[in-house]
Amino acid sequence: MTAVEKVEEQLAALCIARRCVPSEEPSYLLDIDTSTAAQPSSSRLVAVSCSSQSLRLYDRESLRFLREYRAHRGSLSGVRFAHTCDSLVFSACSQGTVQCWDARSATQKPVQVFSGYPSNVFISFDVSCTDLIVCAGTEKAEKDTFLVFWDARGITDCASASKEPLGVYSESHNDDITKICFHPIEPNLVVSGSTDGLVNVFDINKDNEDDALISTCNSDSSVSSLGWSGEDYRQVYCMTHDEGFCWWDMAQLDTEEPITLLHVLDVRESVCAENHGLHYLVGGLYHEKAKKLFLIGGTSTGNIHLISCGTDGLSLVGTLCGGHSATVRSFCWSPTDESLLTGGEDAQLLLWKPGAVERSLTKKASLKISSSLQKRVRVHNTSLKSRKKCSA
Repeated sequence: MTAVEKVEEQLAALCIARRCVPSEEPSYLLDIDTSTAAQPSSSRLVAVSCSSQSLRLYDRESLRFLREYRAHRGSLSGVRFAHTCDSLVFSACSQGTVQCWDARSATQKPVQVFSGYPSNVFISFDVSCTDLIVCAGTEKAEKDTFLVFWDARGITDCASASKEPLGVYSESHNDDITKICFHPIEPNLVVSGSTDGLVNVFDINKDNEDDALISTCNSDSSVSSLGWSGEDYRQVYCMTHDEGFCWWDMAQLDTEEPITLLHVLDVRESVCAENHGLHYLVGGLYHEKAKKLFLIGGTSTGNIHLISCGTDGLSLVGTLCGGHSATVRSFCWSPTDESLLTGGEDAQLLLWKPGAVERSLTKKASLKISSSLQKRVRVHNTSLKSRKKCSA
């Protein structure tokens, strides 16, 4: 059995190990992140952003609820733990701020606020792998859309003053910036995706936006999720709001070889999911041990599909059933113990482990939670051309 086959077998064997106790105020679980334990003996945390405009913290192993932060004045657009300090967690909201919280404290006041400009409505953000830079993406306001950057140093001093931006990129997208993802090991690289269909890779060490733009690829649709994959994370992938998938190799930028590894217009039609069907994609995960990219998708009734990516196409690895009862909106993969956290529109947070036996007093929820939060899908202009080497 090859390393890839072994990993695929482990993924298909994931079983529910824990369910969190449902909140008194059920809401969609929109994004999940886990802390990196500062010491082997220290416990890890889970942070979840919710459609109720709150940020919840849980113990990673037991999924025991710890505390909730409600000092947000708008919809949340993600959650990220600091990479170098396991007690700091970031959240961005539509009211034009990114906030940093001390996970050890129950106080409803963030330890740091990163303020945008008056017109900014943040719908995406990320933190660099060295925790030095925070970047947030905005909705389009009039004719403008921005990537806003801040210097994140000094947070550990518990500075409470608001930080102003270092600067912005304003020329590379012409519609809402839906996703931002810093490179896992190179802090100067960041990729952004937009409803304009473009996926841009920047080197923020450069002096200006035009020089910083390394490549622009066109997904031909509104970007819903993106990330890095491959050896040294030299590949970029994205998913679209109409369930398309694009995969590019940045290592080929300076060669005559094509950079497109795979382009699937509608994954729902290309992946055979037996009787369960495939209704949507959630995101991707790159498995370092197997050196393999996998996609997470699912059904409206809560089944989770694990999909293997290859340059020859996509294939179903396995389906996780019996967990969620509605659409899965978020997940977080842990390479340390090969486990998966998932959150959904049924307000459930689940921990999956290979061969696990569920130990929980709670039963599977049967209701889909009503929410005013709706995914926006737009008609896209497919005539956009990239300014540099492109996938088209």
